[in-house]
Amino acid sequence: MINKKLLPVKLHFFFFYAALGPIFPQLPVYGKELGISSVVMGTVTGILPFAFLVAKPAFGVLVDMCRRYRKCIFITLVAILALSFAAIYFIPQKPLLKLMYEPSPGDLRQRCDDTDIERKHQCTSQMMICSSDCRDEATTVLVTIQQDHICVLSHHFAFTNQTCEFTCEEDADTSSRCLYRTFPFWSFVTFMYVGCIGANVIMSITDAICFDIIGADGDYGRQRVWATVGYGVAALLSGYISTLFPQDGSTTHAPAFIIMLISVLIDIAICAKLKLPVIQAPKNMIKEFKHLLKDGLVVTFLTFATFVGILDSLIIFFLLWYLEDLAVATNTENIKLIEGLTVAAEALGGEIIFFFISKKLLNRFGHVNCFSACFFFYALRIGLISLAPSPWWIIPIEFCLNGPTFAMAYSAIVAYANDLAPAGASATMQGIAAGMDDGLGFAVGSFVGGCLFKYIGAKYTLFVFSGFGFFCCIAHVLLHKTILRRRFPNKRNSQNVEYKSQDRIHETTC
Repeated sequence: MINKKLLPVKLHFFFFYAALGPIFPQLPVYGKELGISSVVMGTVTGILPFAFLVAKPAFGVLVDMCRRYRKCIFITLVAILALSFAAIYFIPQKPLLKLMYEPSPGDLRQRCDDTDIERKHQCTSQMMICSSDCRDEATTVLVTIQQDHICVLSHHFAFTNQTCEFTCEEDADTSSRCLYRTFPFWSFVTFMYVGCIGANVIMSITDAICFDIIGADGDYGRQRVWATVGYGVAALLSGYISTLFPQDGSTTHAPAFIIMLISVLIDIAICAKLKLPVIQAPKNMIKEFKHLLKDGLVVTFLTFATFVGILDSLIIFFLLWYLEDLAVATNTENIKLIEGLTVAAEALGGEIIFFFISKKLLNRFGHVNCFSACFFFYALRIGLISLAPSPWWIIPIEFCLNGPTFAMAYSAIVAYANDLAPAGASATMQGIAAGMDDGLGFAVGSFVGGCLFKYIGAKYTLFVFSGFGFFCCIAHVLLHKTILRRRFPNKRNSQNVEYKSQDRIHETTC
């Protein structure tokens, strides 16, 4: 029997996240295709969480002042999100520079194609990665672009005595000063920020709508799972359809944007039937935050929630980036299909299962034990990804391990924060926990991950984060078995969260 009361929120979850599924995981990859380095992309995504912290209370103030128009504002926000992400598709990607070398004694000056030379990006000299039909390997050379359409290749390139055609791409390490002064770069950052901030605010309001409809005793996970289904189905559909398009860079992403726009249009029609709760801006956040920080259990929880965000950010922002690099290294084709299958495996595999059973697992094993287990599975997941011999191997890894990592950690943090919160401070505690996880954790993880990708390589970066996950698991267990247990012996902690021992677990399961 279909519950008509819950059907609109289920449909909103499905289609809103279906709009995000083909786009959100691909944003770092799209930035990479524009020539953005991993360090800069890590910095860009690292700043985003701080924008979320400002946007959420600002939107709360806006709808509080304009309560009669809050549904109109909400729908407008969904439309702005769609337009911002759609605009990214029209940002021109950097074309290849074509050079023709014709042997001329004592002269290395070569004629460039006039059309290609127009994409100078305001730079007159830059390093290029050039390959030639006369040589097998690519070589880094200095290319000077002059006003009269003449290109000078440095003498470091070993020329032959025959006519050669060169295809050159900008070297990200040496052309960044040029790229980051361009319109395409700042357009990408602006549209990405507007879209992501809008998505994050809408997610928070959607959760509030859901809780308002289901009530205190409702099962949030059974509603939230439809977001997972929509996200995975749309990503899978986008990845498959992209294989039917020419892989020329200009049309590869077209299916993702088309699916996003269709999903948004359907979601807007659904939103018109939703009853929005009143979203109030937080009051006395600083005072309540100071009070909560006096509790050692709360500080421990918030610290490890931040660590979850650090681990999660590497996967969210750099997994598909790593897939692209691994596909090149292993000569794997249909990478967009693999990326779609990977995102679909994350959403349609263990994530659905664990959202359904998370409440039972938390009740059976306790918040602390489940939280510790999440770190172990994060370490295992990232470690296995680093050892995958080809992109195809990452699909089953994500299918099996996204559930006990992301889904379980998400559920544990929400439930744990609710139980830790003092009376009347549940909303504050949830906001602080989300800020530490999706805010500070994402910021640190994005920036550190981007830097490590550049300076020690992707594989070693994954090793480092995997080791960090194991460290967090061990540290979390030891803290709760020693220091925190001695501080709160034989009783629930100060905020009424029960720490179940192994004996208690056995008693409750017999």
